[in-house]
Amino acid sequence: MEDMLIYFEPFTLPFVVGSLFMFAVIVTKWSFWLMRLPRVDRVKIRRGLFTRQTLLGAWEVVRESLLHVRIFRTNPVLGYMHASLAFGWFLLIVVGWIETIVYLGLKPVPLQGHVFFKYFAPHLNLDAHYAVFEHLMDALLLVVLIGVGLALFKRVRSSVMGMRRTTKHVLFDRVALSALWFIFPARLVAESLTVALYGGGGFLTGTLGTYLAKHLPYEILDILCMQSWWFYSAVLGLFFVALPFSRYMHIFTEIPLIFLRRWSLSPTKERKSYDNFEVEACSRCGICIDPCQLQADLGINDTQSVYYLRDRRYNMLSLKVANNCLMCGRCEAACPVGINLNTLRLNSRAKRRNIPNEGRYRYLQGIDTSSGAGRVGYFAGCMTSLTPAVQRSMERIFAAAGVDVWYADRDGGVCCGRPLMLSGETDAARKMVECNRALFRKHEIETLVTSCPICLKVFREEYNLEGIEVLHHTEYIARLIASGEVRLARDSSIYTYHDPCELGRGCGIYDAPRTVIGAVGTLAEPAHSGRNALCCGGSLANTVINDGQQHRIAERMTAELEATGCDTIVTACPLCNKSIARASRRPTQDISEIVAKNIL
Repeated sequence: MEDMLIYFEPFTLPFVVGSLFMFAVIVTKWSFWLMRLPRVDRVKIRRGLFTRQTLLGAWEVVRESLLHVRIFRTNPVLGYMHASLAFGWFLLIVVGWIETIVYLGLKPVPLQGHVFFKYFAPHLNLDAHYAVFEHLMDALLLVVLIGVGLALFKRVRSSVMGMRRTTKHVLFDRVALSALWFIFPARLVAESLTVALYGGGGFLTGTLGTYLAKHLPYEILDILCMQSWWFYSAVLGLFFVALPFSRYMHIFTEIPLIFLRRWSLSPTKERKSYDNFEVEACSRCGICIDPCQLQADLGINDTQSVYYLRDRRYNMLSLKVANNCLMCGRCEAACPVGINLNTLRLNSRAKRRNIPNEGRYRYLQGIDTSSGAGRVGYFAGCMTSLTPAVQRSMERIFAAAGVDVWYADRDGGVCCGRPLMLSGETDAARKMVECNRALFRKHEIETLVTSCPICLKVFREEYNLEGIEVLHHTEYIARLIASGEVRLARDSSIYTYHDPCELGRGCGIYDAPRTVIGAVGTLAEPAHSGRNALCCGGSLANTVINDGQQHRIAERMTAELEATGCDTIVTACPLCNKSIARASRRPTQDISEIVAKNIL
């Protein structure tokens, strides 16, 4: 007990109280969230705990929570800033822990003894000085101090780090951030003053300590030394108290989130407790702001995902912030933490907008306006039905391949339900899902083809069509070309292709459309394509912006497509087709149309 009291000084109290408070709040939060997970999720955790996925999760924690590899790929300077604060601080703790063991052996040392070892070492009458630790700890401190300097610089000149805007903070963010800026400079000053009094130190603290010893009397150094350790302890304690309620909670939330994903958990409408891990794993780094076309094209700066997550976390989410989003997935693709932003948005909308009324869509039961017969079913979808040229092109392609087709909605039908899901009307959408699913089962189709990426996504994710293969028409056409069932003539046309949000980022389909276009002509890629493609602005998910604003987004996106020098703009979504055609000076066609006209 007496040995433990050696490591007590009144100045350590802010640090000790703050760290105990922080860990108590974090453990309470984790426990509450985990206990509220559905039983099926808790079973997944138990089964995944002692598997290879846990080891992979541990490596991902090192790679992303400490080294921030994804941020490095976005911008090396921004990556260094994050990694220096995370990995640099981590190494300061680890190397400092090793240092105390080297000096003191395996004696029990309380937490403050390790953190404030540079203060306690002279008072323990330790004669030896291990220069390797002195210089190594100084080097690590310098790495972190550079990161702090970059963080300060980012607040005023974020463009240097490839960001036009940084995030706006709430009170706890400001408190924690202010404390964080002072922690490491305070440590440098405290350790340097201690070196000035007692000697030792590395290339950083030793040099500064020697300078201070030459210019300040001993009495002043003694007073300043104790005050500096008090200040260092105070800012550490303040940071720890504010951390669980600030954006820095991501430090301790991203780690369990990584493991939960490795154990096959993911956000759904039913996993509200899991949502907490995703919401609080956001560091509000601001990387998701610039990809947002609402910000870039319309100057809307307060509804981006970083602000949505902030407002949802603090229970101040408004309908404007929840609904003013294209849900195009560009921010989700840029997020270095991999937060499922669109699913979280849907969950919020369902909570705020859903009107459960089992009788509203009872009239859908038994509706069957389908025609034709075959093991291949074709579901055009609402927007494709408003684009007759696409339906005619698909009919010609099916005929050329000699495929017997059952047409689900050629003469009218029931919407797939996803537009209602995007607006939050989940109960009404469920009625439509039940109606269509029963229709598909009734006609015993084996393959379901759709020309609408919106329909494709909901069929794959919400319909549970076990035994029925669901394909987008680009996938199906590519298969017909590969098998030789459809033969095409190449022309001299130059095509550029726009990746629809729901087809590309939503369903991961990028290669099939390019394979099809390559079979009929030359493809010229726009500046933004694939996972980074721009949204056409016509998204059904945004219920706030008006038609003129949607058109402005389409014009700016279309200008990039036209800049390729193409003859024709091609897309694979009827909604994108209409948005682009309205804004473009070049011919715009669905991919099925260019295939149909080139059939031999």
